[in-house]
Amino acid sequence: MGQEKSYSVTISAIQCKMARAATGLGVRDLADIVGSSPNTITRLERGEQLRPNTIAAVRAALEAAGVEFIEENGGGQGVRMRK
Repeated sequence: MGQEKSYSVTISAIQCKMARAATGLGVRDLADIVGSSPNTITRLERGEQLRPNTIAAVRAALEAAGVEFIEENGGGQGVRMRK
């Protein structure tokens, strides 16, 4: 069996906010892309618990928009735009 890359679907509330700001997406814009309600995005950004598949869909949408999520590495979680 080969080694598989561990992929976390978790994103923090602040990462979601930063990613939206970096892409210029509003709450409603992101909700439309994900196929959820704006309230769901707002709940994520307040740090409330959401279903893992919802978080994965939000992350995938933001990554498709060019965002890279930076995991905790001693300097804190963050986001950046792909080149």
